[in-house]
Amino acid sequence: MIITDPWFYIFAVPAVVCLGLSKGGFAGLGMVATPLLALIMPPLQAAAILLPLLLIQDALSAFVYRKQWDAWNLKVMLPGAVIGMGIAWLLVAHVSDGAIRLLVGVIALVFSANSWLRRNRPVEAPKRPSAALGWFWGGMSSFTSALIHVGAPPYFAFVLPQRLEKMVYVSTTVWFFAVVNWLKVVPYFALGQFSTNGLATSVVLIPLAVVANMLGIWLVRRINEKAFYKITYALVFILGAELTRQGIVDLFLR
Repeated sequence: MIITDPWFYIFAVPAVVCLGLSKGGFAGLGMVATPLLALIMPPLQAAAILLPLLLIQDALSAFVYRKQWDAWNLKVMLPGAVIGMGIAWLLVAHVSDGAIRLLVGVIALVFSANSWLRRNRPVEAPKRPSAALGWFWGGMSSFTSALIHVGAPPYFAFVLPQRLEKMVYVSTTVWFFAVVNWLKVVPYFALGQFSTNGLATSVVLIPLAVVANMLGIWLVRRINEKAFYKITYALVFILGAELTRQGIVDLFLR
């Protein structure tokens, strides 16, 4: 049996479209998906319905962007991502969602503020950060993605300052989060988050997920690099402000 409640689909359709645009290259838009569904169902149930769609969208995007990713960034971030996922699995029952939202929101806002303060300084040649920072931010991204399904801000903090060429950046982002999402499968099964109804509902949403994903890929290829990065930095700020708000409300106003 699939979910038949019309209210579910009123929220699920925009959530899946945002995921598709995010997987197509506009990383950060996907952060609204789980919170949207969480308005009408438990957050973990919402995440379990969305994860199969994410895996399909990841496969499509990874195929499209299979030749342009930056190997160094993946090499230094993915080992940290594996560790971060393991820590999240161990701590899932002991960590407040509100605390994690607040932490990730502050990371995004500090990153945005630093970028804004540096906007009038002479442009420096991009340089590689240390591999140790890659392990750290990769682990943070995986950890927060596992717990609240928002791993973009820690990832942005490490990769965006490198000012990679647009399609290299998009491809690297797609491949990193494709691996992170596959890492979630075992913990989700172990925690009993998948159900027959949820998986059947995911199947119904697959066509929409594919169309939204292809739309995101099409749009990314048609936006020039300068505009793309302006949009990305704006998304980082909006994401940070909303997560900070959610965290404050969860921790102090409820």
